Amino acid sequence: MIGIELSKKDENTYKHAPLIGIDIGGTGIKGGIVDLKKGKLIGDRFRVPTPQPATPEAVAEVVAEIVEELSKRPDAPAPDSPVGVTFPGIIQHGVVHSAANVDKSWLNTDIDKQLTERLGRPVEVINDADAAGLAEARYGAGEGVGGTVLVITLGTGIGSAFIFNGQLVPNAELGHLEVDGFDAETKASAVARERDGLSWDEYGVLLNRYLQHVEFLFSPELFIIGGGISKRSDEYFPHLDLRTRIVTAKLKNDAGIVGAALEVALHHKLAK
Repeated sequence: MIGIELSKKDENTYKHAPLIGIDIGGTGIKGGIVDLKKGKLIGDRFRVPTPQPATPEAVAEVVAEIVEELSKRPDAPAPDSPVGVTFPGIIQHGVVHSAANVDKSWLNTDIDKQLTERLGRPVEVINDADAAGLAEARYGAGEGVGGTVLVITLGTGIGSAFIFNGQLVPNAELGHLEVDGFDAETKASAVARERDGLSWDEYGVLLNRYLQHVEFLFSPELFIIGGGISKRSDEYFPHLDLRTRIVTAKLKNDAGIVGAALEVALHHKLAK
């Protein structure tokens, strides 16, 4: 793995300045300029459909296209400032170890190296659920909450982020915990509810079983529920019986972009 590290002078120059965040998804790749003091985007997001097949080379070109577009804006950060990127898979030391919704050629690819070389500037890549969770804990529903905060995203599967005292514990794949003999996400994800034709009452019972299991294992201070289904929380929250406080996420579709920028800022000591 290689990377470009910032000098002390650059650290001082870019500290608290806006940074670019990019969120790679299975159907779209989107980016924005992030105000790290507020945890909000400056201007609109810019989105490009994910190339098919989503190979490392093709995705790198789209990421470069988005960074180039954002860099033309009046509020753009310096052209050599670092860029944060999310990826829908396990990332360890900059290397991809799972690739559920992109091309399998990503496996064992040093994505940090690939994007750093393509962009010619420092790049840090983080799992997409981790990025969203980090942003939510810093700027959203978990702001100021100590101890363990678990961000659970209900979508095609179950994404998760494990935050302890504001620090990310990366790659917590809690959607793959076994509950009643099944991978939890095969029964309690948003897609599973639709596939199995479950009523909200029935879904609430299954989700409660999963969250009670997670609660028993980790005793969190707070659950934050994200994903599109969080908009319908009033349909299934009444069926949850937990001792842990549970709320919906606040940052919505911007969470990944904000979290990517925050992660690269933390890595380069541009934010505390």
